[in-house]
Amino acid sequence: MEDFKFLYEHGINTVRIPVGWWIACDPDPPNPFIGGSLEALDNAFSWAQEYDIKCIIDLHAAPGSQNGMEHSASIDGFTDWPTSPDYISKSLPVIEFLFSRYATHSALLGIELLNEPSAATRIGNADPLELYQANIGSTNLVLDLHFYNLFDKSFVNMSAGDNVQYIYKSREGEWVNEWNVANGSQTDYENFGKAQLDVYNAASFGWCYWTLKNDMKHWDFEWNIRNNYLQLGNSTSKKSISTLGLFGLACTWFCLHDVFQIMI
Repeated sequence: MEDFKFLYEHGINTVRIPVGWWIACDPDPPNPFIGGSLEALDNAFSWAQEYDIKCIIDLHAAPGSQNGMEHSASIDGFTDWPTSPDYISKSLPVIEFLFSRYATHSALLGIELLNEPSAATRIGNADPLELYQANIGSTNLVLDLHFYNLFDKSFVNMSAGDNVQYIYKSREGEWVNEWNVANGSQTDYENFGKAQLDVYNAASFGWCYWTLKNDMKHWDFEWNIRNNYLQLGNSTSKKSISTLGLFGLACTWFCLHDVFQIMI
């Protein structure tokens, strides 16, 4: 409850909540997963409703793992979901379960169909524009892009100023207040955060920050706010009060609430 109060007080209007596929089996999911996630999600919706905050449910872990990362519940680093018709078919009932449970809830904004999927083995080169163009004309769909100024050697030797300018020239989407610059000062981080707020506030659907709480402080939205590394009111854009808040380099489609009501 206090987390939602904090977000509300700082103008955040939406949370993106990651869940695993086993939530559809709650309260008795298969081993090694434990129960309780569905109750936690129900509570989050109730608290969000109290503070007039919307929720995006993010399927963060699919059966067999869609990207081999620990946050998709892979225990061995393998990416088995894309190559297994069985795993893929088991994912659909999870989406349907989330639809049926939350479609009529006033706090629901959308359901993210799958977070950061990646092919286990690339067959050949592909143009992502083909996927985008195939969905031109669709309504109530959003393409979720995750951009970070780290995890790539090209950012290692860039100065703090260069990273800030890169944001202004080349970015839009989700973000985190971290990048590969050694010994960055608080002023450097403040400028980096301000640049992202300026750019991402102009996005048609807003932005997300990963994540609300984290033991690594610059990934921790609350810590950055409380320590003035992020100053939401200082963006040159006035759209910050209506941007997406996070609870939470890939492309993900997710559907918005009106689509759910049509599908149910």
